[in-house]
Amino acid sequence: MGTFVDETPDAEGRYGAALLFVRWSDSGDRPVGHLETEYLASGATPAEALAPLLALTLHELKQHLDRCIGQQGRA
Repeated sequence: MGTFVDETPDAEGRYGAALLFVRWSDSGDRPVGHLETEYLASGATPAEALAPLLALTLHELKQHLDRCIGQQGRA
């Protein structure tokens, strides 16, 4: 799991932040895909946008991953 923060602000001067989940091969030797959440937080700076994501609990992260997996199945 990793995080993503926009490199540049949007039209309102806000940076968006999301989670990125990497899918690894069965052998675990290489990435074979990924899932991304929608923007979960925003802020006036990249650090401000990222802070709420870094404060998520493991349970909350798992909920976001499960939601991403569920949405992928509907696509």
